[in-house]
Amino acid sequence: MFDHISIGVRDLAKSKAFYDAALAPLGYRCLHDAPGMLGYGLDEVGLWISPSEHPVPADMRSGLHFCFSAASRKNVDDFHKGALRTGGRDNGKPGLRPEYHASYYAAFVIDPDGYRLEAYCGGD
Repeated sequence: MFDHISIGVRDLAKSKAFYDAALAPLGYRCLHDAPGMLGYGLDEVGLWISPSEHPVPADMRSGLHFCFSAASRKNVDDFHKGALRTGGRDNGKPGLRPEYHASYYAAFVIDPDGYRLEAYCGGD
């Protein structure tokens, strides 16, 4: 459905450190690093990041949520650790979420600008 998404952040350097650490365990990397623009993906950019004075609504209730695919539960765990180590906040520790389905393993974080992120693995 989507070719890519774009988000705005307050501090591009801080966001680069966060997304490098959080997305590397999932196999995603920074494919485009130019003044005023970062692009992350596997082989093509799917997430564009650029500076913005007001990236997330002040009430933080937009409902916006990004879920990244993970190859393994360990990758989900490492996503969570990397995110917390680089300024992210916990929004749901790694674990099974049987309310979604029996093998739904995920972790949830909030990035330094308030975006809600998830890493998900459907297998063991």
